[in-house]
Amino acid sequence: MVSLAPATFRYQAHSQDDTELSTRVRDLATRYPRYGYRRITALLRRTECVNHKRVRRIWRQQKLQVKRLRRLRPRRSRSTQLQATRPGQIWAYDFVEDALASGRPFKVLTVMDEFTREGLALDVAHTTSAERVIGVLAALFAQHGAPSYLRSDNGAEFVAQAVQLWLRDSGVQTLYIEPGKPWQNGKEERFNGTVRDECLNRFAFGSIAEACVRLNSYRHEYNSERPHSSLGYLTPHAFRAAWSEAQQNQADPLTGT
Repeated sequence: MVSLAPATFRYQAHSQDDTELSTRVRDLATRYPRYGYRRITALLRRTECVNHKRVRRIWRQQKLQVKRLRRLRPRRSRSTQLQATRPGQIWAYDFVEDALASGRPFKVLTVMDEFTREGLALDVAHTTSAERVIGVLAALFAQHGAPSYLRSDNGAEFVAQAVQLWLRDSGVQTLYIEPGKPWQNGKEERFNGTVRDECLNRFAFGSIAEACVRLNSYRHEYNSERPHSSLGYLTPHAFRAAWSEAQQNQADPLTGT
C-alpha cells in the first residue's frame, strides 16, 4: 500500500459566493428595517433554501443588526389570565397615541385576536369616544363574528356604560385588567409596540387620511407577510389556516390521507 501523508485526506474548504444572497438580505433589511435576521431568514425561505447561519454571518458582516434599547424592569408577580385556545375566542383592544407632522394628536384604536395574533383593526381618528369604539366593533363583528371575550384596560371609552351594555347585548363578556398592570394585556401591548416601531415611528403623517392608508397597508403586511416569532415564524393568516386544517384533519382523519 502506498504511504500518503495525512494532509492528503484533509478537507479543503471552498468559500461560497454570497454576493447575490447579500444583495437580497440588504434589500429585505431596507424594506423591513425593524426585522432581525431570523425574520429575514424566514422570508428568504419562502422562495429558496438558505441556512440561517449563513444569513447571520452576512447580517453581521453588513452590520445590519437592529439596535434596541432595553430598560431594566423589576420582576413582577403575574396573576393567571384566561388564555385563548381558538380563533375568535378572545380579542383585545386599546388606544395608541401619536401625532401628525403638524403636531396635531390622533389616536389609533387597535384590535387583535389573541390566539392568531391577527390585527383586526387600526382605526385612526383625532378624538375617542364610546360611540367610536362601538362603531369599529360593530363592523368587526359583522365581518368576523363576535368574540366570546374582549380584553382591555380600564380606559374611559372601554368602561363606558354604553360600551358595556352594547357588548352585553352582543353576547360578549368583558375582561378588564387590573389598574396599573398593562402586562395583563400583554399580547395587545406587544401588538401596539410593533405597530409603533414598524409603522408609526417610520413615517411623518401629513394628514389623517395618509395615516389611515399607511396603517391599513401595514396591517395587511402584519397579517399576511410578516413572520411572527410566537407563531413559529408563520404569519397570522397562515397560522389560522394551518390551525383550521389541523382541526379538520383531527375531526375527520380520513381527510388527511
